Amino acid sequence: MAIKHKSEIKIDIGLDENRIPEQLNWTAKDGGVENEETKALLLSVWDSKNNESLRIDLWTKDMPVDEMKVFFHQTLVAMSDTFHRATQDEKMSATMKDFCDYFAEKLELKQK
Repeated sequence: MAIKHKSEIKIDIGLDENRIPEQLNWTAKDGGVENEETKALLLSVWDSKNNESLRIDLWTKDMPVDEMKVFFHQTLVAMSDTFHRATQDEKMSATMKDFCDYFAEKLELKQK
């Protein structure tokens, strides 16, 4: 199958003198995102030759801890949704959702 279209996702990282992220911006023109600022990103890619995931986890030094906790919770929920779409494994998806609920409860993230 021939590639008919290419899409680019760009991440710009502004570093301080110690190479600690101070500013993160991302662009995904096909998604309508142009140079948007963010405070954190988690990127995983699959290396099929070595059968392992590779990650880039970045956050700015001014990312508040309370926001990081919410970010992680929302990422875990999204991962459980993605896992279900990719595998159709109802039982494990439900188990993952249960953990997400537990995570939110322990961090007191549940809306009052």
